[in-house]
Amino acid sequence: MPKEKLSEELSARIAQEKENGTHVDLAFKDSMVIRRRSHKEETPVWRPKFARDIDRIMYSPYYNRYTDKTQVFSLVKNDDITRRSLHVQLVSRIARTIGRALNLNLDLIEAIALGHDIGHTPFAHTGEVYLNELYNKHTGRFFAHNIHSVRVLDQIFPINLSLQTLVGIAGHNGEIELEEYWPVEMSSFEKFDEEIEKCYLDRAYANKIQPNTLEGNVVRISDIIAYLGKDRQDADRIKMLEKNAFAGSDIGTINSEIINNLVVNIIENSYGKPYIKLDAEHFESLKITKRENYAKIYESEPTRIQMERTVRPMMAEIYDQLLSDLRQGKKYSPIFTHHIDYVNQTHYTRQTPYERTEPNQMLVDYIASMTDDYFIDLHHYLFPDSTYKVQYRGYFDDAEAYNRED
Repeated sequence: MPKEKLSEELSARIAQEKENGTHVDLAFKDSMVIRRRSHKEETPVWRPKFARDIDRIMYSPYYNRYTDKTQVFSLVKNDDITRRSLHVQLVSRIARTIGRALNLNLDLIEAIALGHDIGHTPFAHTGEVYLNELYNKHTGRFFAHNIHSVRVLDQIFPINLSLQTLVGIAGHNGEIELEEYWPVEMSSFEKFDEEIEKCYLDRAYANKIQPNTLEGNVVRISDIIAYLGKDRQDADRIKMLEKNAFAGSDIGTINSEIINNLVVNIIENSYGKPYIKLDAEHFESLKITKRENYAKIYESEPTRIQMERTVRPMMAEIYDQLLSDLRQGKKYSPIFTHHIDYVNQTHYTRQTPYERTEPNQMLVDYIASMTDDYFIDLHHYLFPDSTYKVQYRGYFDDAEAYNRED
């Protein structure tokens, strides 16, 4: 399918307004930033307010852990498939491309994009489902990765991010598509905290939080754009799909077509507007493409059965053992040595010591922070004689093909 282009009319308008400095300015201004701890900040010209948010996120203690967290395909050894570290970079790149065309605040966009999945569990959304079940069973409260991303960057490590960045992270949910994305008013941490608490009490409420800036809404739609075609590409690379498994659509079939055509359509329909919009045709194609991904990739993921038989009970065993260790005060347990002590080593100022956190919440903080490999190693450390053994699909599982006689 040919890649779409901006209309000549809009292209000429953008070029003219850029040259003349007459474009509609809808970017969120650095001067309007809101932080929990308000104090006079030195703001050199080379380090604007939201650039500080980017730096604080990238240097935060859990940022490195993106590298070994599953994006979609768990228990598969393949250096060419997406890990969560690449996904957040792709979201950032796509969102900044849109934001630049729409004259938005690129630093705010990047901060939201880089932080949006930092609260994600090991083993992708499957791991999120398992952890939510355990947390809810023990407390009646719910776990959602977008809300936990806020907790990581605002409570576990209180790095004093802006309200605008945190609302964008909370409202990034890439599972909910809209034809139009409008900023929703959220101008105080008091109101934001009330909304976040509702997400712990009502599982569905975590999907209702929406960004309070155009920049946050650009990241929200870019999250979908970033994974639609890339997950198809990854599925093809691990050979889980038949050739030409997907029907063509108005937004394309391969990753580059999908990204280009959705980005072009968003710019075409959003330039100079107080909202982010796809036209009806592209919006419908996006929904169809997403449904196809669910049917042919996410609901057919080749390691799903093994995850149910191994990772689910392993997480339950880890949860029960570490909760017991916490309540008994076993200081040599990894919940203390690898988590509580690690959190307390950071220099951030807290109103309440972290170890006073409710035990189940501390345990959820720990499990959600784990990478896939760490989780597996931790289970082996705690239960060396366990019959649960995770088997990765290796690089050379087709070795018989090499050794066959031609």
